[in-house]
Amino acid sequence: MSSPSEPEPSVIAGERRHLTNLAYRLLGSLTEAEDAVQEGYARWYALPGPRRAAVESPGAWLTTVVSRVCLDVLGSARVRRERYVGQWIPEPLPDRAEWPGSPGPAADPADRVTLDDSVHMAFLVVLEAMTPAERVAFILHDVFRYPFPEIARIVGRTPAACRQLAASARRRVAKASAPATPGPRQASVLREFKEAWQSSDIETLVGLLDPGATMVADGGGLVGAVRRPVEGGAAIAAYLTHIAALSPGLTLLERTVNGRPGLVAQRDGATVTVAAFQLTEGRITHIWAVRNPLKLHPWTALTPHPAPPQPGTGS
Repeated sequence: MSSPSEPEPSVIAGERRHLTNLAYRLLGSLTEAEDAVQEGYARWYALPGPRRAAVESPGAWLTTVVSRVCLDVLGSARVRRERYVGQWIPEPLPDRAEWPGSPGPAADPADRVTLDDSVHMAFLVVLEAMTPAERVAFILHDVFRYPFPEIARIVGRTPAACRQLAASARRRVAKASAPATPGPRQASVLREFKEAWQSSDIETLVGLLDPGATMVADGGGLVGAVRRPVEGGAAIAAYLTHIAALSPGLTLLERTVNGRPGLVAQRDGATVTVAAFQLTEGRITHIWAVRNPLKLHPWTALTPHPAPPQPGTGS
């Protein structure tokens, strides 16, 4: 009987898109997701050839390893984020059409991350409130449809415990969920918001913001950013007009941020802020403004070309 042969390198490389999608959702950071996937591949190629040949499903093996790496990272991330300067916001992603070098082969990590409802900023923020085990069990089961016995082997718990973890996480998501405003309406509101911000029209800004809206900014201690959430539509409008007065020459671009309409601020062609929004019943309820330059690498090559027309906006 002939011994099993190693899988083709193309088969192993073909798992990268799935692994990057998984790791980004688990960690909320493209940089950390890349590192986790690279660690998974390093461990695969560190196996002796006969061991690799004996693995029945390399994809399942890599998923298990990368998930466990992410679980370890999530545990240490809680300690690191306690020392983080100011608020920590997940790393924003542009639409793949905006990724440097696009269109072209899917050689960049962002080209491998599917922008769906499981990566929009509000969802990622809810995931941050979960325990590492909750997050892994929930993402693997509810997003990637892995069965609980398989998840149990990954996280080192029983299937029943994993089922409870996923259920607890699901309750967190349901509690934080709000009725989604249709995409075209979101784009229209943000266009009005951008124009009002540029013209320092406080009255219009207040009208577009929910009275109980919250704005959070992430500068990471590397650039100026408000360190506490700004609460209330009127307070946010006043803060934004104050910032506009202090920062003349900013260019605001309408862009897709984590699969939803958002805004990008540039100065002298360099991206300085990426803002993600949550809208409920046509009004802005949350703003997440990422200013930490370490989280803006995917946005550095953006140019201020006109945003494409949005369906239903009449433009």
